[in-house]
Amino acid sequence: MRIALITLFVVLAIDLAVDAYIYLQCRKRCKRPMWAKLQLVSAALLVLLMIVGMVLPARGVSSGMLLAKMWVLFSYMSVYLPKYIAVVFDLLASLPRLWRRPRVKWLTTTGIVVAAALFGTLWWGALVNRNRTRVHELEVEIPHLPSSFNGFRVVQISDMHLGTYGSDTTFVSHLVDEVNSLGADAILFTGDIVNRQSSEMFPFIPVLSRLHAPAGVYAILGNHDYGDYRNWANPEEKASNMEQLYDAYASTGIDLLRNTHRWLRCAADSIALIGVENIGDPPFKIYGSLPKSYPTLGDSIPKILLSHNPQHWVDSIADNPRLNIPLTLSGHTHAMQIEVAGLTPAVFRYPTWGGLFTDESERSSMYVNIGTGTVGLPMRIGATPEITIITLRPKH
Repeated sequence: MRIALITLFVVLAIDLAVDAYIYLQCRKRCKRPMWAKLQLVSAALLVLLMIVGMVLPARGVSSGMLLAKMWVLFSYMSVYLPKYIAVVFDLLASLPRLWRRPRVKWLTTTGIVVAAALFGTLWWGALVNRNRTRVHELEVEIPHLPSSFNGFRVVQISDMHLGTYGSDTTFVSHLVDEVNSLGADAILFTGDIVNRQSSEMFPFIPVLSRLHAPAGVYAILGNHDYGDYRNWANPEEKASNMEQLYDAYASTGIDLLRNTHRWLRCAADSIALIGVENIGDPPFKIYGSLPKSYPTLGDSIPKILLSHNPQHWVDSIADNPRLNIPLTLSGHTHAMQIEVAGLTPAVFRYPTWGGLFTDESERSSMYVNIGTGTVGLPMRIGATPEITIITLRPKH
């Protein structure tokens, strides 16, 4: 709480300085005083909005309250980030005055244009792009893949974070329809169905129940699914929350794999589908056990592993001669919900932030899906919600 208050005061102090600067410049440069007054009133309202957003608790409140906090803070950020840019450009434009030269007006104009573009981009990411989808198709070669599985197609989706939508099922319904239209043999979901608590899934049970594929629909849990981001009155309440999630999955008909495996069958052949609970890097808790999920991991049977956090593959599976796991499917990163021309800040946290990766031995590959939902900020700048369709091919 103390850190949050310190952060609040630091941010408010910076924003106060920015608003004071804009107010003074409006008084000097604008012929009509209304612009300076408008800046003063809007700044006061935004500071009040920031205080409300920061004071609202995040861990012990209802999903509706958390949604309100999310949108309040996003709205505030969407105004002040552009303000910072405009002020920086204007300060640069004013530097020549130190040498008694005129201000570079075109720099100020450029700053205003860039600031307006950023404001528009943030809200485009929130209102438009996060409600779109893109389908990414690829082929993956599997050693010793039975001939009957040549051309077997799986759809991967990940990180729905249903709590971000409240009870609005519009986008998820569109997502389900698009996934079904691909006609895949199996549908695989790689974790983070909710944000904080299982009840977020309840409005979406009828929609998710429409997912269907001949070889089945399967899912695993992600770090957000365990209730670790909410304050619970006692351990029993948290345990009850998990039982509600298991029941919700059962109601949808989706097969939730909790440190276990299933057999995908085609003609007389079969391959193993392994679903491990969350294994990753700190600060995320470890719930999974790969040996428990499939005791004979080194056997010759082709396997597809569902593991939410890609760091699990990096740390334990890639270039491990004791394991025979030719394909791992992960999610988790979201590409930090920002990806422009293949560039994303996620690379500083997860080098394997999205796409297909193969280890040095070329025995094991991992595909990281950047998810369909949002968490924290309700936007996707680039990083369009992803549906992946993977066609299996034998490796010769």
